[in-house]
Formats: sequence, structure tokens, C-alpha cells
Amino acid sequence: MDDLVKQAMQKWPNVPHCFGWLGLDMRGDWYMRDDQTQALGSFAQAKGSKLQHAKLIEFIQRNYMVDVHGQWYFQNGPQRVFVELQSAPFVWRIRDDFSVWSSADEQQQVQHCAVDERGQVYLLTVQGLGLVHSQDVVLAAEALAQQKWGEKKVLTSELESTYGFVKSPQQRASQIT
Repeated sequence: MDDLVKQAMQKWPNVPHCFGWLGLDMRGDWYMRDDQTQALGSFAQAKGSKLQHAKLIEFIQRNYMVDVHGQWYFQNGPQRVFVELQSAPFVWRIRDDFSVWSSADEQQQVQHCAVDERGQVYLLTVQGLGLVHSQDVVLAAEALAQQKWGEKKVLTSELESTYGFVKSPQQRASQIT
């Protein structure tokens, strides 16, 4: 977490959390979701505006973490901005040598691979569960054929409970209150 963020949290400790305003899609792109976009429906129905500013995206990625309930959020100064996930908390990229990388260019160590009933490929790393980017599925298939990773079958409907994350913190918050 950035030092500036830590300082803001100390200065303003009781800022309310923010839900529904930020989303991560299946290609690892971040989206801002204003009130008008949120009124159109869930993140799956209405993504919002794709973030393009590289420094903002880097800031989000440096301050992206998970709470005790498995809800991923961006710590924006003193405020937690919970992230709506289209699929999983991360989107992994695979290089030709079968190494796995985050969008923040951090190499990952794969614990195992999970394939759902639709053929979507997920990799579990120490950092968490991530969907393999659609452009890298062929490399993932080659890695599996070469037995680089252990493979498990999983149902899409069981991803959240199996891997301990919440796709929609906004929906969870509305069920609690």
C-alpha cells in the first residue's frame, strides 16, 4: 500500500466504504461505474467507462487488496472502493515459457489450474485466483498438456465459495443491510 494512502487513512479514519463504482472485467480492464451506469444493472450488464490512464491503473493495482470476507477493494486514500468482479479477482497473462504474470507485471507461482464447465481456465496463485486472459488460453492448454500445473474441474457457480472471494461486494452489502 502506498505511504500516501496510509497517511490519509490515519488522517480520516471513518470514511464510509464505496460500493458499485469500480469493476474488473474478464480481460483485466478496470471500469468506472457512475450512478447512471449502476442504474442500468449489475457490472455484468453495464460495465461503465473503461479506465485508460496508466498512472491511475497502476495506483489502483498497488492498492488492491482483500478484506476478511473475500471482498476485493482498492484503498483510495481513506476510502475502500469495493470492486465488482466479472469473473475473478485477477486476470493472469501467460508468457511463452509458461510463466504467469499479473497485470502489475508481477510473476506468479501457480498452485493449481481450475477449468470450469464452460472451458474457462483459472490459475490459483499465492496472490489469489485469476482467470487466464483469453489471448493466453492456448498457452495454458499447452502447459496443461505438459503437466506444468495440476488441474481441477470446478463449476462456475462454486468458484466464489471454493476460492473464498466475493464477485459483487455491492450485492453482498445490500443483503446484509
